[in-house]
Amino acid sequence: MYKNKAESGRNNLSGRNISRLRKAMVPKTSQRTLAEKMQLAGIDIDKNAIQRIESGQRFITDIELKVFAEVLHVTYDELLN
Repeated sequence: MYKNKAESGRNNLSGRNISRLRKAMVPKTSQRTLAEKMQLAGIDIDKNAIQRIESGQRFITDIELKVFAEVLHVTYDELLN
């Protein structure tokens, strides 16, 4: 049987890490501000999508993952592990 979810039942592996990294940013960064940074980088995403990603309710595309890594100044491994 095919699985499109993590063992935890979440729809992505990196949402928790995105949340942790966002909260650790200086200055403190809201979900809305992160969405705005993603938009400036060319990704059409809003605050609600960020919330759903961080809570594991929404899948993340590889294109979005690449831009998250750029905006958060981390590697893909840091987002996935």
